Amino acid sequence: MRLHAANEPLRLEDVPAPAPAEHQVLIRVSMCAVCRTDLHIVSGELSEPKLPLVTGHMIVGRVEGAGEHARRFATGERIGVPWLGFVDETCRFCRRGLENLCVNARFTGYQLDGGYAEFCIADERFCFPLPESYDDLHSAPLLCAGLIGYRALRLAGDAERIGLYGFGDSAHIIAQVARYQGRRVFAFTSPGDTKKQAFARRLGAEWAGDSMTPPPEPLDAALIFAPVGALVPTALKALDPGGTVVCAGIHMSDIPSFPYELLWMERHIRSVANLTRRDGEEFLQIAPRVPVRTDVHPYPLEEANRALDDLAHGRFEGAAVLTIAS
Repeated sequence: MRLHAANEPLRLEDVPAPAPAEHQVLIRVSMCAVCRTDLHIVSGELSEPKLPLVTGHMIVGRVEGAGEHARRFATGERIGVPWLGFVDETCRFCRRGLENLCVNARFTGYQLDGGYAEFCIADERFCFPLPESYDDLHSAPLLCAGLIGYRALRLAGDAERIGLYGFGDSAHIIAQVARYQGRRVFAFTSPGDTKKQAFARRLGAEWAGDSMTPPPEPLDAALIFAPVGALVPTALKALDPGGTVVCAGIHMSDIPSFPYELLWMERHIRSVANLTRRDGEEFLQIAPRVPVRTDVHPYPLEEANRALDDLAHGRFEGAAVLTIAS
């Protein structure tokens, strides 16, 4: 399924299987989860994709072949491919351990063809072995919804009372991790979405309500997964002094102006940018111990446009996953 121009449907096309170059593996794709970032790419909100582009960056598959110097994985081994697809390892950020900010980074399903396809190639240095306790379908959302949620939770520090704004694919995973770590979870959904509020409570949230409704007590941190800038001042109002708002999306609508008193008392606002390989390694070790349960909704590859539309309109809880026929 390829994107040729912003705001156009993806097209189902026959193209040659890609050939792996140095350090790359050829992967026969089994599953690819659908991310809100894919929506931002297709809609043109992320404006610099490679075109035409195979989207998708939560990829599960098996190694089919390897390029020169690619020896990390054996043929037939199951691996996962995340959003971060390449860094130069030499820029000022990489040298400081901040490879997620690499000035020459390239991203799967954005500058590199991704997993809405039968085959893809990926740099083996940025792929992950997957926990054996998850099948392919339930592994796929771990590779971005889980990883970005985990990084957002890490940036919340030792916060005990965690608010999750936008209870979708990332939040439904990270709520379980937060509870496993002994934190208290408060879930915020769109007004009137009682179905998602009930879903959040089933996953361990002690309170779930409207995003415009104050929580029953102040929060130590608020993680915003919905791409809605107006939630930033709302979340600031919900924080205790010293608390942190973490904006977890790669794209967000403009943040409206707000009075300084909302930021006063050493409250913080910070963003999450991409992920590091360390995030992936840590999270994929933690997930089976929780154990994280991913709520998935499968779609055949040729229905990728329907999956994206259902995601855009909040028609399911959890994560959409494209299933690729072998």
